[in-house]
Amino acid sequence: MSRLITTNLSVRHRAKSDEGDGGGGNISPMRYRYRSDDIDLDATLELLAGTPFPDETDIVVRERIRSRRAAVLIIDVSGSMKGEKARMAAATIAALSNAFRDDDFAVVAFWSDAAVLKPLREPMSAATMLDVLLRVPTRGLTNIQFGLTVADAELRTSAIRRRTAILLTDALHNAGPDPREVAGRFGELHVLLQTDGSHDRPLAADIARLGHGHLAEVQTYRDIAPALNAFLSLD
Repeated sequence: MSRLITTNLSVRHRAKSDEGDGGGGNISPMRYRYRSDDIDLDATLELLAGTPFPDETDIVVRERIRSRRAAVLIIDVSGSMKGEKARMAAATIAALSNAFRDDDFAVVAFWSDAAVLKPLREPMSAATMLDVLLRVPTRGLTNIQFGLTVADAELRTSAIRRRTAILLTDALHNAGPDPREVAGRFGELHVLLQTDGSHDRPLAADIARLGHGHLAEVQTYRDIAPALNAFLSLD
């Protein structure tokens, strides 16, 4: 079921440039490509003045081109990675591997310890990411602080200024220091709070707020894609 989810789910994405600047995207003039509707009239008239037999590709339009970014998914694997928890992980991996397919994208798993399962610039399919994740020997304790620390260190290896982190957890932190201080190091840290069982919403909300991100509650894997669409459309 988890493998089927990784092949079927995706989130919307926008066209983007090869530049790694820190903004959410710039309006840029370009030739008409059959889907654009915001015409740059001045630029079009200037171009047509020297074109005796123009066609539709001589129309200049304005489109927003999203800049490249570095992103990391931080997954709580404490306890058992079975049932709905595994399906949520599969949905998140599938959605984000598609949304960030041309970006630097990493996956970090944490329990009482933490590990980088996929480094930022290492190519890996969504199915392989899931298989690697499900092979992690899980433990009962949850050290969110360590997971965030490892993810922050991985993001800092990228030269891209725009950096996004998404934390998937029930936020039942019971090992290691308070994660709030580390959350404040992120420029954009969103939290997917798993509410299918016991969870700590106040802590999850604090992590999202301090990480300059947003919180979404997810009860089943079907809630993942809408939540991520909301996060990514806030750019």
